[in-house]
Amino acid sequence: MTFFYPVLLVVAAVVVAGLVFAYRALDRRRTAALSVAGVGTGVAGAGRWRARWATWRRHLPPLLFVAGLAVLLVGLARPEATVRVPRVAGTVILAFDVSNSMMATDVQPSRLGAAQQAATSFVESQPATVDIGVVSFDQGAITAKKPTNDHTEVVAAINRLQPAGGTSLGQAILASLTAIVGKPVSLPDDSAAEAPAPDLGYWGSATIVLLSDGENTGGPDAVSAAELAGTAGVRIQTVGVGTVEGTTIEVNGYQVSTALNEDLLTQVAQATAGTYRRADDIDSMAQIYKDLDLRITSKPERMELTGAAVLLAVGLLLAGGLLMTLWHGRIL
Repeated sequence: MTFFYPVLLVVAAVVVAGLVFAYRALDRRRTAALSVAGVGTGVAGAGRWRARWATWRRHLPPLLFVAGLAVLLVGLARPEATVRVPRVAGTVILAFDVSNSMMATDVQPSRLGAAQQAATSFVESQPATVDIGVVSFDQGAITAKKPTNDHTEVVAAINRLQPAGGTSLGQAILASLTAIVGKPVSLPDDSAAEAPAPDLGYWGSATIVLLSDGENTGGPDAVSAAELAGTAGVRIQTVGVGTVEGTTIEVNGYQVSTALNEDLLTQVAQATAGTYRRADDIDSMAQIYKDLDLRITSKPERMELTGAAVLLAVGLLLAGGLLMTLWHGRIL
């Protein structure tokens, strides 16, 4: 605990010491006066417990009064304490599959449209302590919005997403890691013998939410990319968008069948101790976002205790004054 005006602590100590000295002197004079008058204090000759109670009745109200003044003076010194405040915080990367298969309408209005709607609701409900970024991926991946606490910009980036191309879950994960660590991330070169994994540091407060139908068409190995994320403390939550039965879409004049592939999405999530969940309609997707297990962190914050000290001081002063009036019919 620290004090903004520590000199007032010295003043408080002097004032309290003076009050205690003055009270003891006053009490001795009062006791002597009563003894000379032959009245006594009501303690002598009383039973053991009655004597103790009489002593407490005589000294407790002034002690409360002095304690109240002491706490009030300490409050005026503006005490501060550092406390750790738990909160939802960290970084969330929303990685959207924008491949052609996300145009399928087995989830209304489309797989991508449903993902955008649910993601928008999720972003708008998050506190400013959560930085959110957006990555869009097809056969490649780009950072549509770097992590920021300006959630209005994040929603705008989500709304700009358009479907095109194939799907690379590995590229999505590497691009998401790049957005988190702030530097390019890639898997070790397979041609180099025992190539070490890149050192990304530890990002235990970061989460990647990967939204895809799971139809991976190439690129870096998705599970290896997920394992790299796991070594950096990043957790991946995968959301399967679509239905296992699937549907047919038209791409460049061709009819293409597409269905939800859950196996790879499950492996990716499990590689980072994350979870896989299926979203086969807009309501289930919205519920998945509500249930996302975001990281709870604690941050040290300075908290001024002046208000609490003043409230405690007022309570002690009122209690002391009230007891003096009820028991002795006077103040001091």
